[in-house]
Amino acid sequence: MTKTIALAGKGGTGKTTIAALLIRSLLPHCRGPLLAIDADPASNLHLALGLSLPTTVGEIREKMSETTQERQLGVAISRHEYLDYEVRMALEEGEQIDLLAMGRPEGQGCYCAVNHLLRVIIDELGKTYDYVVIDNEAGMEHISRRTTRDVDLLLLVTDPTIRGVRTAGEMATLAQDLEVNVKQTLLIVNRVQNDLAPPLREAIDDLDLEIAVMIPADDEVNQLDAYGKPLVQLNGDSPAYRAVEDLTTRILNSL
Repeated sequence: MTKTIALAGKGGTGKTTIAALLIRSLLPHCRGPLLAIDADPASNLHLALGLSLPTTVGEIREKMSETTQERQLGVAISRHEYLDYEVRMALEEGEQIDLLAMGRPEGQGCYCAVNHLLRVIIDELGKTYDYVVIDNEAGMEHISRRTTRDVDLLLLVTDPTIRGVRTAGEMATLAQDLEVNVKQTLLIVNRVQNDLAPPLREAIDDLDLEIAVMIPADDEVNQLDAYGKPLVQLNGDSPAYRAVEDLTTRILNSL
């Protein structure tokens, strides 16, 4: 059965970095490719994974709208069949990772029917994988709009700042208020350099969220980012990667 893991948090906390390292760590436990979904309009996950940027779902949505308006779809193919074909063609297939990019939010006009079909198609696509990892934008737009499947594990990422922790708390509340089907929520504290300061520890305790892992600041991660190299090339002995391996062990034992 497919397990879906989503990452969210304040911008700049390192969600994409953690998503890429988590994907790499999960690969040995997959019977086939893993599906990565880049749900951030900035679309940076492909760089971290060393893949090309695929056509985005947003572009498919716009193309569908234009095609429908111009009545070029024809009677031999349904909207569902058309969108299913386009999404599967847009999938960037790597040796072990398949990548789907959601792209920018809707433009002008109503996309409700198209979004519903896309949700169904992406859900069906996801069921063919052992793991689906979703790198969300800060506001969890695609989860809130239900354009991605329900979530087995929501990882809220914060840096060691009060603002990041409070944003994570707001997102945990948002997920509850939207009645999104999230089975488990855990907190990740990223780029930790020393012990957490007492005010920061108190802010985390106030969230009533369990810390899954604290990932140390890692110069090798910064160096790969500086040179534009894929983060999946990170040395397996690096502090950040070892911490993500611990996270993966916990995930495998809990899902």
